[in-house]
Amino acid sequence: MHGRRLATTDEIIAIVSPGSDDELQRLESWAEKQGINVSPVELGENIDDVYDETRATLGVTFGGDGTFLEGIKTFAPRNVPLLGVNTGTLAFLARVEPDDLEAALEETLQGRATVDSRQQVQATAPGVDATGINDVMVRHVPPENPVDRKVTRLDVYADDEYVGQFEGSGIAVSTPTGSTGVALSADGPIHYPVNNHSLQLVPLHTHQMGVRPVVVPPSTELRIVTRGQASLQVDGGRAHTILSEDEEILVTGAEQPAHVVRTSYDDEYFPAIADKLGWGIRDADDDGPVELTSARTDESKADFLGQAMTIAKEAATSAGEPLRELHGQVESVTYKTDKSDIVTEADHQADRIITTVIGNEFPDHGIFSEESARQESEGPYTWLIDPLDGTGNFAHGNPNYSVSIALIKEGEPIMGVVYEPETDKLFSAMAGGDAYVDDTKIVTTNRDSLDESMLLSGYDPDGSFLSHFYQNSRGVRRIGSAALNLCYLASGSADAVWEYDTYPWDVAAGIVIARAAGATITDGADEPYELDLDIQDKERKELLGSNGPLHEELTDTLEGRVVDLPEQ
Repeated sequence: MHGRRLATTDEIIAIVSPGSDDELQRLESWAEKQGINVSPVELGENIDDVYDETRATLGVTFGGDGTFLEGIKTFAPRNVPLLGVNTGTLAFLARVEPDDLEAALEETLQGRATVDSRQQVQATAPGVDATGINDVMVRHVPPENPVDRKVTRLDVYADDEYVGQFEGSGIAVSTPTGSTGVALSADGPIHYPVNNHSLQLVPLHTHQMGVRPVVVPPSTELRIVTRGQASLQVDGGRAHTILSEDEEILVTGAEQPAHVVRTSYDDEYFPAIADKLGWGIRDADDDGPVELTSARTDESKADFLGQAMTIAKEAATSAGEPLRELHGQVESVTYKTDKSDIVTEADHQADRIITTVIGNEFPDHGIFSEESARQESEGPYTWLIDPLDGTGNFAHGNPNYSVSIALIKEGEPIMGVVYEPETDKLFSAMAGGDAYVDDTKIVTTNRDSLDESMLLSGYDPDGSFLSHFYQNSRGVRRIGSAALNLCYLASGSADAVWEYDTYPWDVAAGIVIARAAGATITDGADEPYELDLDIQDKERKELLGSNGPLHEELTDTLEGRVVDLPEQ
């Protein structure tokens, strides 16, 4: 999940532990000024009465790590990101201090916070079906008679491969987040938890010197078979049971991650480890810690266009999150009116995320989006946005839709980003530079023969483009997204693109990307294609894009074409 999406938060649900009334009052006072509703819930109570899945919600916990764990249990199944405020004592997870509450919230609502994806663990056994963020522990049950046997034997299998028999106090299966708890005390490694998706199997007080922790991917199915009575606990007892001999426990990575909000006001992870665990390797020498020198650049602090590119990428991928979620709902809806409501909501959510993020970062720029009121500016820069290009595809559950964001300077497109949510592909380019899909450079084809070429078309009102070119090429395809058509031209998936009518937000980003990849872009009369931001008359423009060598043959054929338009 992308932190930029948090810029559209309109609801905060706060789980409040005893003794946190002052912090709650400060939250409510701050939120009232922002026009955001706050719903406080006492620790241990259900949030169903206040949670509305249609609202952009941020979860907040006031307390220590125990309260934060309850927040994970509450918010993770609902895909709600969580910010932990430490009003307790010892905290590895809730890392915002009360003095920084308002500043951390301000950063979050500006879309500048990050959202960590945290691996969770799923445990299933007789009497238990639970998810945890820290660990699953299987341990011996203390005997009634203190002189009786105090160890347990557990057989462990990984994806049906026998790992071995563990004899001792038991075992822990921990996530990277839980690696600083029981697993660390049992000589397990510390895992950096941010976006780290793994599990580790750690023996507890084993009777064999050579037994070491094992790290496995989260898809691994760990089957633990008891060879005597054993206690099963998830996250320190938030779910627990007593198992008999020869019962089986299935432990694997949970499909649903937890989403943890991190701000610049959080206690950093490794200083927190050093402070709370006395980790001596961070003790600086007399000259202080050595400053890092690295070739890595911080794109957000580079030149203006680099910063704009970074913001556009973050805005596009953040908007892709709700589009993917709502696209899944469209696929399961039967009634047309319900589909229409979902598509409208998808357009609205994506547009709100993008315009809010760009407006926060560049308040002096104009913003021109298909889905919202135009924001004028006296300066030279305007953003052209189509938050959902390919609405018809989206409405029918087709994956060919995109998010298109372009930056225009004095009428000329200078930067473009097109994001394809269903494939997670991100196309981008700056005018005069190279074009990329993700981090891979892309270029157009060099075919110069029409009969070897694949063409893409947009709206073809009388079928004339299809009839003129289908037999003379290797096919004409209509995808339904002008932005994607231009990106496919740029990446060599097609040799030419024709659009009968375009709006500037349809094609601005794609034009930058296609030109940077080597494409030739003109109108139907072979004149340079120019964006017209004054579209009050609703006139649209014809666009022809090609790899270059094919362009003359395409324009010659188009000039001889007679278009019989349908009556209005």
